[in-house]
Amino acid sequence: MPSSSLIDYAAPRSALSFEEQDFIDRLIAKHQGKPGMLLSLLEEIQERQSAKYLPMEYLEYLAGRTGIPGSQIYSVATFYALFNLKPQGEHTVCICRGTACHTRGSRDLLERMKLQLGLVSAEDEGGADKLSMTTPDRKFTLRTVACFGQCALAPVVEVDHAILGHVNERALEREVEALKKGGA
Repeated sequence: MPSSSLIDYAAPRSALSFEEQDFIDRLIAKHQGKPGMLLSLLEEIQERQSAKYLPMEYLEYLAGRTGIPGSQIYSVATFYALFNLKPQGEHTVCICRGTACHTRGSRDLLERMKLQLGLVSAEDEGGADKLSMTTPDRKFTLRTVACFGQCALAPVVEVDHAILGHVNERALEREVEALKKGGA
């Protein structure tokens, strides 16, 4: 096999800047050989992004540098709800769609938030059980989760990482309006 057909893991081609490549290289060195290495790398890469997501260029570079197949990296990034492949809004509203929350009105909360945030005409990505939509101004991302594990508090909503229980439409509207006005 000619050497030109071999993958060069030492110097993958990349659309990333030198600083971005250096950041990932330092992360790899920090986590090399440790349990959960890939999860740790993805978490730190996403946290560094102002829009809290995993750019494809980063994932491709990571695959080239670690030798982990890109398909495996993508599978992990799409399996875990905490990872995002698209830029997220400044604020997040995450509505539980588990059975307890569903029977106590989470679908109505979801529909009300779509209206309030102007996401009615936006295309749902992933269906009602795994939805993620961001407003065009990138102020809000509306998401759903299968279950928060807080069933006694149903319906449950997470607003900017704060769990709210026994939420009704009016209370959620007030939370979002406060964020729009710069409060909370």
